[in-house]
Amino acid sequence: MTTIRLHNTRTRRKEVFEPLDKDNVRMYVCGPTVYDRAHLGNARPVVVFDVLCRLLRHVYGADHVTYVRNFTDVDDKINARAAESGRAIGEITAETTQWFLDDMAELGALEPDHMPRATQYIPQMVTMIEGLIVKGHAYEAEGHVLFAVDSWREHYGKLSGRSVDDMIAGARVEVAPYKRNPMDFVLWKPSGDDLPGWESPWGRGRPGWHIECSAMAHELLGESFDIHGGGNDLMFPHHENEIAQSCCAHPEGLFARYWLHNEMLQVEGKKMSKSLGNFFTVRDLLDQGVPGEVIRFVFLSTHYRKPMDWTAEKAREAEQSLIEFQKIARGHTPSSPPNWFVALLADDLNTSLALTALRDIADEGDPAQFVASANLLGLLLPDTGYWWKEELLDGVFVAGSQGQWDHVATVRSVAKRWQELRKERHFSEADKLRTELSDAGVELRAVAAGVSAYMSMSIDASKLEALK
Repeated sequence: MTTIRLHNTRTRRKEVFEPLDKDNVRMYVCGPTVYDRAHLGNARPVVVFDVLCRLLRHVYGADHVTYVRNFTDVDDKINARAAESGRAIGEITAETTQWFLDDMAELGALEPDHMPRATQYIPQMVTMIEGLIVKGHAYEAEGHVLFAVDSWREHYGKLSGRSVDDMIAGARVEVAPYKRNPMDFVLWKPSGDDLPGWESPWGRGRPGWHIECSAMAHELLGESFDIHGGGNDLMFPHHENEIAQSCCAHPEGLFARYWLHNEMLQVEGKKMSKSLGNFFTVRDLLDQGVPGEVIRFVFLSTHYRKPMDWTAEKAREAEQSLIEFQKIARGHTPSSPPNWFVALLADDLNTSLALTALRDIADEGDPAQFVASANLLGLLLPDTGYWWKEELLDGVFVAGSQGQWDHVATVRSVAKRWQELRKERHFSEADKLRTELSDAGVELRAVAAGVSAYMSMSIDASKLEALK
């Protein structure tokens, strides 16, 4: 069996992964708060842990891995969106949840075995909070229930590597007169008539953010499970608080044994920000004609524990690589990836090296192994991996993505006109037409068969239509 090694955030070292039960390997990953489209940074952990899930299923068997990723569907951001839009909260969360699933499917991400929504597990959260109060780890104050950090002071901060005193000095914490310690965090808070709420021993209210993952993980994976993952922005306070409340509620358990965190994402070397004009969603890219597999390839080209920089140049390079891969793979049924390739990926999810190794497999001349290896990375999948089309008809060779194929008749017509202008030696008009077509995102070249027209990812449909 392949040995998997993972960098455990909690111990700060790479460790051999040894599951509690090889027949039921369990992983929990923090999912999105559903109030809007998923931006590019939201998608990175989805792809990272999708690859880990695929690796675990390959090593231990598809039926022996349980993957859980939650949806936060009760949150103040959702409440604010409902207030400003006038729409019902349930309508917003249902719509944005489906948006998320659709967009992640475009990236080749598997749906987890369980996708719990916070609102479905309120009773379990209330029960856990009651237990924390009884054990002396939580207290009620002015309609709120708060976790008492001092009751876990010796252990609190071990994941993020900071002491409570350091965290108090450097953290932005909610100042409230009912807190015993500034670091105490909310488990339950009151709800007015204008906010979602549930009846509880402490009055009508709603859960704090951190308790939901602890309750759902316990319900679906037990007191101890193998892997907990998410972006490193969740390490503190979210994951730190999850550990505290889960270990205090169930001291007989281990909660999560291995903690994995992916680094953050930048765009063209800068932090993604609406104020900088470099903020965009996954759907924005898809609607611009960037195939989901290209987005995935760019993500995989950087190791998950390194900051990732999304650039237009990387996307173009990924597109070209994937076109080559599709030409190699098309028509071949996957067999099994070579053991050395699996071992390479199993070394702390070294996806960047695995992408390089795919070329080695291709050079070895075994397309079936090549496809199987690409599939292990979530590439060249039947549903998402064959988006590139080529067609030679009437002397015009047209190439582009599946989503651009509605433009092929226009592209062919303009290409034929360009060819006729050249034959008639109207070179200035031909050059002007070629430049206009290039501005629309289509590159023309004269080839032996006639004309080659390549539709780039950045095709401008309005400019193209104007050339008809």
